[in-house]
Amino acid sequence: MEVFPDFEGLGGIGDLESVIGALLMFVLVIAVLMLIVSGIIWAIASSTGNYHAAGKARTGVLVALGAAILAGSGVAWMNWLIGIGQQL
Repeated sequence: MEVFPDFEGLGGIGDLESVIGALLMFVLVIAVLMLIVSGIIWAIASSTGNYHAAGKARTGVLVALGAAILAGSGVAWMNWLIGIGQQL
């Protein structure tokens, strides 16, 4: 039995896909920029002995890395879920 979502059943689904793709690109670009800036601040704060700022920057690095991983893997996860749905 072939079960697959009907993406053409909704009006304007092509526009929605392009908007989601553009938003995903913005999320990835901002996450990478945040990762770079937080990494630089972490390095400078650690070298000057400002451990409070270094801790905040380390948190920024981890949050940016998590956001980039979640945003980048969202499409692969959705395709995996669609594949699982076809096997049911």
